Amino acid sequence: MASSEHIKALLLSHLERDEDRFLSIALQVAAHEARSGHGKIAQELRDLVEKARKSANPGGAVPIARGLQDSGGLLFATSPKLRLVDLIVPDEVKRRLERVICEQRHLAKLKNHGLSPRRKLLLVGPPGTGKTFTASILAGELGYPLFQVRLDALITKFMGESSAKLRQVFDAMRDVRGVYCFDEFDALGSQRTSPNDVGEARRILNSFLQMIEQDDSNSVIVCATNQVEVLDSALFRRFDDVVRYDLPGAEQIITLFRNRLTPYVARDFPWNTAAERANGLSSAEITLVAQDAIKDLLIHEHDQLTMPMLEAAILDRRGMSQRVAA
Repeated sequence: MASSEHIKALLLSHLERDEDRFLSIALQVAAHEARSGHGKIAQELRDLVEKARKSANPGGAVPIARGLQDSGGLLFATSPKLRLVDLIVPDEVKRRLERVICEQRHLAKLKNHGLSPRRKLLLVGPPGTGKTFTASILAGELGYPLFQVRLDALITKFMGESSAKLRQVFDAMRDVRGVYCFDEFDALGSQRTSPNDVGEARRILNSFLQMIEQDDSNSVIVCATNQVEVLDSALFRRFDDVVRYDLPGAEQIITLFRNRLTPYVARDFPWNTAAERANGLSSAEITLVAQDAIKDLLIHEHDQLTMPMLEAAILDRRGMSQRVAA
């Protein structure tokens, strides 16, 4: 028979709505029965666990809408299929993300020892460096739905309404396991002492601080911002990890260009020169440069993409960025 510890763990995981942990413990009970010589009951338990997993998730995807009440349009749900290999960032950033993914995949084991996996992340850095893309990568690697929090629907001018809507988002995190992304997080997390602050903004931030502190769901929370300097200092200790993104270096620029341009250039294409010319552009801008160059190649029916053609696309993109900055 299952030990008292197994029974207690099963009840706790049921109360916490942690299905993965519940089934993991059930398999531990099956292994215990097998070691005790009860082969038949052990196999029956394994079959029941397999049946439960198939019925809960027949297609291998996490159901997006199950149990989710979002009448206010606060969340935009997708099912990304991206993988970490699709993200071109320095090795240190990948290492941090790999650790998050690994801990999430061993959630049941960690919780059985009273530990929690990393799941509250703050991503900081310039625009276009891959912060929001990272939320899609995490969802794709873990097989979770991605929920993007719509700040335009969340933040209102009416006293107390934004906090009530924020509560709905955190309730959804508890009810539906997924990756929840707060993009442009500085709109929620700016300093409470800011001279432009108003009472409702302080209430929203205070509510967020309290809710993320108390949140014990199994969802992953990703907050991304370009303006880390305006964030309230009380926020940082609420996150399990802070990951910094920077503009791509030469190695990342070459990889981004190679991934998109290789079919269109000669074997001796000067990739190092391309990286020098594109230095200072974000990953998103480099992707757009590559797309613009390919479009020009196809429209004008050139045989191959040359360095002068790519330079023209780079200069055009730089000019666009400068006009926006001005």
